[in-house]
Amino acid sequence: MIRELRESPRFRAKDGTTICELLHPDREVGISMGYSLAHAILGPGEASAPHRLKSSSEVYFILEGRGIMHIGGESDDVGPGQAVYIPPGSIQHIENIGVGPLIFLCLVSPPWREEEDEAA
Repeated sequence: MIRELRESPRFRAKDGTTICELLHPDREVGISMGYSLAHAILGPGEASAPHRLKSSSEVYFILEGRGIMHIGGESDDVGPGQAVYIPPGSIQHIENIGVGPLIFLCLVSPPWREEEDEAA
């Protein structure tokens, strides 16, 4: 299966990021995988709302822009080519500190489910 980013719908997630869900085993016929994959964008000066995934781990892979990743009580600068591991149950958010969009991939395992995502 091939999914084109430019042809996939986008929506505003509860945490404030603009999301394009590229692959999700619950929504795609014939896909059997233990994770979901989404493409996310935050505009300059924007930040996602603090939240946590109760039992899923998450990886953000930064494609473009500069940000600060907050996980638990720790924060660190992030940029293109970096991967960030977010353990299950961790309160987290990311903020765009650059002049352009912050663009990243989100891999969630097990796959993202709305009932697993809660505001902090």
